[in-house]
Amino acid sequence: MTLETLLHQLDASTAGREMHSFAAMLYPWCRSITGDAFRDTLYAVNKRIPIKLHEVPSGTHVLDWTVPDEWNIRDAFIKNASGDRIIDFRNHNLHVVNYSVPVDHRMSLSELRPYLHSLPEKPDWIPYRTTYYKKTWGFCLTHRQLTDLPDGEYHVVIDSTLKPGHLTYGELFLPGQIEDEVLISVHCCHPSLANDNLSGIVVATRLAQELRRIDRRYSYRFLFVPGTIGAITWLSLNETVAARVAHGLVLTCIGDSGGFTYKKSRRSDTEIDRAAAHVLRWSKEQHRVVDFVPYGYDERQYCSPGFNLPVGCFMRSPHGEFPEYHTSGDNLDFVRPEALGSSLTTLLRIIEVLEGNYRYLNLYPKGEPQLGKRGLYGPVGEQVMATLWILNLADGEHSLLDIAERANIPFSTLKAAASKLLEQQLVATIA
Repeated sequence: MTLETLLHQLDASTAGREMHSFAAMLYPWCRSITGDAFRDTLYAVNKRIPIKLHEVPSGTHVLDWTVPDEWNIRDAFIKNASGDRIIDFRNHNLHVVNYSVPVDHRMSLSELRPYLHSLPEKPDWIPYRTTYYKKTWGFCLTHRQLTDLPDGEYHVVIDSTLKPGHLTYGELFLPGQIEDEVLISVHCCHPSLANDNLSGIVVATRLAQELRRIDRRYSYRFLFVPGTIGAITWLSLNETVAARVAHGLVLTCIGDSGGFTYKKSRRSDTEIDRAAAHVLRWSKEQHRVVDFVPYGYDERQYCSPGFNLPVGCFMRSPHGEFPEYHTSGDNLDFVRPEALGSSLTTLLRIIEVLEGNYRYLNLYPKGEPQLGKRGLYGPVGEQVMATLWILNLADGEHSLLDIAERANIPFSTLKAAASKLLEQQLVATIA
């Protein structure tokens, strides 16, 4: 099947609902950068696409980092003097600072307060906090809960383990006609956060499902990794493979109702940067294209100067720019099925540009070939102009994206015109 046929047949509304249902299944699990909940998430992905799970032992040196001990949690709570669970991990897994060491203490409110985290400006939401590389512990709660705590003794329990184990990541490789690769990377390490975690996982999974169905020019590599340490681990173990990455995208925060945001790669003018900007320009959705900064998600690892890969970040509302970010407000109601469906379609349109961005050679370069007798000429409109632009710039030096940008015509229109010119043997594909 061709990508054009796939796009024509794809029902984005149905796909969006299915992706949202998948996110709802994953939402309750307390993921972290290591541990069983992370693995369970990858097992769920593996039921949809055949990813390979890699286990990297704790203590492994990866570039300038070290794989940490593995963390798992069974239960956690704060009980008041009456024995009531007033803060309960079973009600929401954000209540525990992620990676907290085991605790079983009785303490006064004044002793407990330094370990409690809330958001005074968002009094009904639980914040998300982590302590990956510092051995401590804590609880998160709404600010209303915090202000309602009376003086007295509290029983604090975190039933967790932090010991040598493994860092796990998932990988799917889809071979294409050429060895050059398109890298799609998502972080899978957040607990119950729907947009900043699950949206990327479910869209990447569905994108891989769709790409498995088509004839591919490029090879595709999907990575499901824990944030930062996962990308660093993959890069450390796969420098030769990384050198084959011709285009790449980090997917995150693509399920909310905001417009699209594309963050350019460090190089800023790569083909993936241009393809994303072109597709967004001709889309019907609000969007913006922003420059690279060395902060954000794993694009900053792939774009570190020693690798400098052509990897951008595809988002809707960027991290830190929506009130629900890293709080319990980032829930399943915040992520919309229609947004997931539109994100999937837009990503396929970007891939359509990458897959179809050939250079062409005009086989009748002296004067215009007679188009009318070949059924290619009619009232002058976008399709005729697309044909004329291709013939004029099909000199072996301009790609189809080059022509689209100069002619101010959507890539898909030019691709259709190029197909007809190929059928009539007026142009030839040279790369």
